[in-house]
Amino acid sequence: MARIVAVERINKGELAIDKVTVDKSKRRLYLFANNTVIREFRIALGKQPIGHKLKEGDQRTPEGMYTLGHIMENSQFYRSIHIDYPNQNDQAMANRLSLNPGGDIKIHGQKNGEWRSSRYMQSFDWTNGCIALTNAEMDEFLTLVKEGTPIEILP
Repeated sequence: MARIVAVERINKGELAIDKVTVDKSKRRLYLFANNTVIREFRIALGKQPIGHKLKEGDQRTPEGMYTLGHIMENSQFYRSIHIDYPNQNDQAMANRLSLNPGGDIKIHGQKNGEWRSSRYMQSFDWTNGCIALTNAEMDEFLTLVKEGTPIEILP
């Protein structure tokens, strides 16, 4: 009941989501307001989910502190929001290792034209490093979270 009241307060502008946390090991994304979990989503990750993203094409989802950026309405996936990977630490590590860290990491919905059910697609890791929600959950996510919100991605 408390979560429902909190979501209503967010929709009225009385409360704001102030942090997003992704727990890769649990395949969960949490929305926080004032240190309280308001909403939890089941997620799919990159095809190689263990470990921090080091280079373009490694199909890993990054780990660390980032910020949510611009929303994209037109891409190969149903709606998405950009994550500011690589950050300064990621870029410095890639430079030390002479690697291209890649980029274009997002939270997004299902791939456009996907014919398999969302429930099935959320049952395994299928992205190239992004974080995937169902399309309906992506719509909800984007109504609750604003650009500039911090996101912490845990192993």
